[in-house]
Amino acid sequence: MKSPKNNATVPAGSRNNSAWIAIRANYGGVIVTRRVAIRVTQFSTLGYHVRGNLIEGGPLKNKSSALPHAIIHPRVPLFILFLSLASCFSPRCWSQVTTIASARWAELVGTYNEPTTGKTLRILQKGGRLICQSADGLAFAEFRLVQALPGDIFEIVETNTRQQVTFLRDKSGKISGLKFGGSTFRRDSSSGSEAAPSSESSTAPLSSPAPFPGPPPSHLPQDLRGKIGDFADQNEKDVFVVLERSRRLYLRESAGIEHLLKLLRVSPEGGQTSFTYASDEADPAWVLAFKQRGSDPIWQIFSQIGPYHRLPYSVPGGSSSVNLVKPLRSLKEIRSQALAASPPEEKGSFRKSDLVELAKLDPAIRLDIRYATTNDFLGSPVYTQARAFLQRPAAEALVRALHRLQPYGYGLLVHDGYRPWYVTKMFWEATPADGKIFVADPAQGSRHNRGCAVDLTLYDLKTDEPVEMTGLYDEMSPRSFPDYPGGTSLQRWHRDLLRWAMESEDFTVYEYEWWHFDYEDWREYAIGNIPFEKLDMGKK
Repeated sequence: MKSPKNNATVPAGSRNNSAWIAIRANYGGVIVTRRVAIRVTQFSTLGYHVRGNLIEGGPLKNKSSALPHAIIHPRVPLFILFLSLASCFSPRCWSQVTTIASARWAELVGTYNEPTTGKTLRILQKGGRLICQSADGLAFAEFRLVQALPGDIFEIVETNTRQQVTFLRDKSGKISGLKFGGSTFRRDSSSGSEAAPSSESSTAPLSSPAPFPGPPPSHLPQDLRGKIGDFADQNEKDVFVVLERSRRLYLRESAGIEHLLKLLRVSPEGGQTSFTYASDEADPAWVLAFKQRGSDPIWQIFSQIGPYHRLPYSVPGGSSSVNLVKPLRSLKEIRSQALAASPPEEKGSFRKSDLVELAKLDPAIRLDIRYATTNDFLGSPVYTQARAFLQRPAAEALVRALHRLQPYGYGLLVHDGYRPWYVTKMFWEATPADGKIFVADPAQGSRHNRGCAVDLTLYDLKTDEPVEMTGLYDEMSPRSFPDYPGGTSLQRWHRDLLRWAMESEDFTVYEYEWWHFDYEDWREYAIGNIPFEKLDMGKK
């Protein structure tokens, strides 16, 4: 989705589709006040985007204003004014002034927070000017700071009212905060340039074999947890992802463009808290406003182009209820027909099947065979036994992958391995067309049928609990893709660590499922259709 543009829609009472601000300058004793047009843009019924409006120590004033005509010092002849304007506003002179000012103002740029109210101001440079931004809900304001006196004192001018912004310095001479509207704002120490994270700085698909993902990131701050998720517009034609990276929130558009989000305002409202975020750009592409109760998930976000709602699958921690598939026919009928059917005929020579039971290979390999329970995507068991098997070379490679993970404190939790062909046919017949990318076509046979595919995740060796991934096992959503960019840094790290360990031992992740890995020799084994209870594990 392209970044929204600010098309001017002017509220009633504005003059000639614009308001005015005054810019005062002193050029060799000639004092000039220039009128500069500003636009008032209505983003939604929730508020206006006001360029040039003044914030007077509280909520934004959604109004336009008209300033007097240009004022010239009465003792200055008209021709001196003309010469001054011609020289001082010439491109060459203005460029020199801008360059000097930009260098001098660089140390002022940053985010400033008022501890009591949670109000936030952003100071930035735009077009050689020093700009202040703030927001209240979706009412987003931007106005220019004009240096009134040498030093750290600046002035905002609206009609006949002037207010000062005074920057504060610590003992070392560094900017530590500012005073405005009777309040003191402290500088946010994290508002400097974004440190380039390691592998987390890129959301491009990983190459194969996947590289080691680096050291584990820190756990997600509790206050950010409920803000992360996938959100769609009213028609669900446009989706954006709110994700966490390096303990910061990002918005990722459907076109893949990412925007760092900066908190502009937080305000308690009864049992909830109102938040306003804007993308960290000179001209913010996004302004978001929402309410949150504690750390609960937020369900609706208001943006400058309309409301977005959380998609059902995108609940922090996942929701298994949205992953259930309603079979097209009764499972009893589907099972009966699948058991009576025969696998596709294959030509050529294959290795002899040598299935090994995984639970017997290493105590750090644990089982959670969902298809033997009602906790699967069909809501009904399809296996008669909770067991898992792989062809011997694949099973030995799995143990080597486990040994790569154990030094980092993780074991392997297996959900599925060898799968009789009739179960694959059941899955295919029960799944609607829009979900078939997540199930194998029985006409081709599955790599599970050949005993060379495994579904698994990580568990913590200290707690014996499964780790949190970007999505749930068998979830039929974009969160299942191994390059899904959303979620938290730690969730993506867990997913990428599993992929690194498996692909280092000749497995390859399936492009639609982070949990599914195929062993490299899968083509050398024929499709199997023997139920678990008939497997003779006594034969070598």
